[in-house]
Amino acid sequence: MGVTQIKSRHPPLFYFILFVLGMSGTVLSWPMDQKNIKAPPRRSLLKPVAHTNRLLDAFEPDSRARIDPHVQPVTLVLGDVVCEAGGFLEYVYFPKGAVLSLLTVLASGAAIETANIGNEGAFGLFAAMYSRTSFNQCLVQLQGGLVRVPSEILRAEFERSDHVRNLLVSYSETQLAQVQQTAACNSMHTIQQRLCRWLLMMHDRAETEELSYTHEFLAHMLGADRKSVTLAAQDMQAAGLIGYQRGKIQIVDRPGLEKASCECYAMVQARFNAFLTPPSTAVQGNTKGRIKLP
Repeated sequence: MGVTQIKSRHPPLFYFILFVLGMSGTVLSWPMDQKNIKAPPRRSLLKPVAHTNRLLDAFEPDSRARIDPHVQPVTLVLGDVVCEAGGFLEYVYFPKGAVLSLLTVLASGAAIETANIGNEGAFGLFAAMYSRTSFNQCLVQLQGGLVRVPSEILRAEFERSDHVRNLLVSYSETQLAQVQQTAACNSMHTIQQRLCRWLLMMHDRAETEELSYTHEFLAHMLGADRKSVTLAAQDMQAAGLIGYQRGKIQIVDRPGLEKASCECYAMVQARFNAFLTPPSTAVQGNTKGRIKLP
């Protein structure tokens, strides 16, 4: 099976042009997954499994047998854009070690992360089921394994299988909860609390104890100015929570980092840990194939 290589492209004044065209109702055809592009032991609340995707692995065997022949590995690096806001999506992306970031981009070019996706989920589900266009910009936040499935294939399984439909609805509801919690966090919590939350989420998914991020990249993710992020990181380093040198962040005191974070980290991760298990309040008949509560 070949590995699809996707190159990064960051055109000048892109975000402003994108906003103007988007407001006029124009459907854009930009890089990555846009139409006409030929591209065939730490304590953690979210425990990743190397080289797997929890959502994809939860599909029942019959569905996997139909989907697996269409699964394509994709090679991306940190900062690569998977799809621009307003872009046409032909694939659904399932991280298997990588983390994808969803950003809302303003006319000024400023952007802020509203959700991220690791090996628990997928990017492009909403587009596959309905609009085929992405509301957010999606880029690689943590380099790692990633596969994609053509939208048509996944939509056919969504229509054919109650099991797949329930899984995707459950995951989509959970991702919406993350977006809502992130909005509250960005508005109500300090830069340091938000940085702690963000680093904890990356630490959960990384295969090493060291994270490779510059202050500029962190500021972009958090929707903050670089100086504020630098000051927060310095305070965290002085408190012995992290180590930082030349774009490398070392998690030194994980329990301390969790304590310094806001409640948003634990709430979001607990929700992702439970999305495969239907709650006791779930509508009867809508939990087929999901893990049953004891």
